[in-house]
Amino acid sequence: MTTSTLATQKYSDKTRTTTLIYTAFIAGLCSIIYELLIATTVSYFLGDSVKYFSITIGVYMAAMGLGSYISKYIDERILERFIIIELWLGVLGGLSIPALYFTYAYFSPLFIPTYLFFTIAIGFFIGLEIPFLTRLMETYNQLKVNIANILSFDYLGALLATISFPFILLPLFGVYQSSLLFGLVNMSIGFVVLHFFADQVGYKSKRYKKITYLFTTIIVLMIIFSSVALRHWDNALYEDRVVHSEQSRYQKIVVTKDRDDVRLFLDGNLQFSSIDEYRYHEALVHVPMALKPGTVKRVLLLGAGDGLAIRELLKYPEIEEIILVDLDDAVIDLAANNPYFTQLNKSSLQSNKVEVIISDAFTYLRENTNEFDLIISDLPDPNNNALARLYSKQFYKLLHMNISPTGMFISQATSPYFAKQAYWSIVKTIGAGGFEYTYPYHATVPSFGEWGFVLASSVPLQPESPRLSIDTQFLDEQTLSKLFDFPKDIIAHNVEINMLDKPILLGYYLKGWQHYGR
Repeated sequence: MTTSTLATQKYSDKTRTTTLIYTAFIAGLCSIIYELLIATTVSYFLGDSVKYFSITIGVYMAAMGLGSYISKYIDERILERFIIIELWLGVLGGLSIPALYFTYAYFSPLFIPTYLFFTIAIGFFIGLEIPFLTRLMETYNQLKVNIANILSFDYLGALLATISFPFILLPLFGVYQSSLLFGLVNMSIGFVVLHFFADQVGYKSKRYKKITYLFTTIIVLMIIFSSVALRHWDNALYEDRVVHSEQSRYQKIVVTKDRDDVRLFLDGNLQFSSIDEYRYHEALVHVPMALKPGTVKRVLLLGAGDGLAIRELLKYPEIEEIILVDLDDAVIDLAANNPYFTQLNKSSLQSNKVEVIISDAFTYLRENTNEFDLIISDLPDPNNNALARLYSKQFYKLLHMNISPTGMFISQATSPYFAKQAYWSIVKTIGAGGFEYTYPYHATVPSFGEWGFVLASSVPLQPESPRLSIDTQFLDEQTLSKLFDFPKDIIAHNVEINMLDKPILLGYYLKGWQHYGR
């Protein structure tokens, strides 16, 4: 009896049908994961998530359509070519994110071409999968049964991918390791098809198995040494030594250190430098406190998870309660436990006056029922739509409802020098949100350059007559008054209000910073 006959007897039609259904499930799972990984990575590095998710989906789908169209011209050796496609998908999908990381750090002009290459190549091969699978199953079932089985399990895999990506893959593995892991998952299709269809592949099955083992070994080694690769990548991307790096559910968190300079980066954007952060935080906290029309007892902090703004607020004994609302508990954990941070923020998060709430700012404001005397927004810059919504008219209207009649609101508002239109759009939007009085001001923070803030209230303030009651490193009453003066080259007129359904601010911001690399 021949080997072919033995193989045929060993694996029934039902077993082979199950194998092909498994491949449809894995194909659907991997196809969505690759798309999400690529779009997320590009959005991390370049911002504007809506733009790059839209481009990725469009190019990906077009490439899939091209692959499906080309499939009709391929009539021979379908099984063998299907195996080759899966091997290529495992390699391309697995290496896509490492390649994007590498080009961004070392060959930035090649970043967009690399992004488009992997998006098109992966999409093209995925477009070949379903037509090939359908034809491979012709032997075992009617066409309507094949289509139903393949699409059902393909869509089921896609559902699992969309659920696991934000809740499991991103927080536990990050985009880099996730791409390698799913390269292995994709490679499993090659293994099972070669095993259960060895007789149909013939003598070439051994060759393909060797190639599969080789590719699998390469990806496994990359997973094993991924922490080393990421450490080198971090060091290449950041000027100073990386002392902490993690991928939270929401962002890439990196801390660097050079002598006395400790820096925090979120998704590659500098949040503070320990050398001059006092200038920023004194401007953020002490300006409103020096102009307060009444007593400030309850303070709400939106963002500011590093604890540095809390450090400044705790200098005022009249403040009885500070509510810190931050979306990312990883940042809170860093600020509360990392020795570099606790030294800087003087363990401010441990104060019995401070309550930490892990929540989205929009959600918290909508559900809160107690008014605040001061609300401080120290949120990241609006470099994507998710953040731009926290600078919208609707957000400020909601925020206004949470402030006492004589209360104040203060927001960091990016640079009026580098992103002039974005800054003045924020000023105008805060006014449109219900605040009768807005007081834009700016301060020089060497690590950031000229930086902008907006103070707002429903009662008039007296910026020409500040009253500082605590010791400071940067501000005094004379300096504080001058912060409200703007030279004409950093004033912008004819800007639009940023709306929730029309985030004009994002365009202003990206246009302003495009030549400065923020």
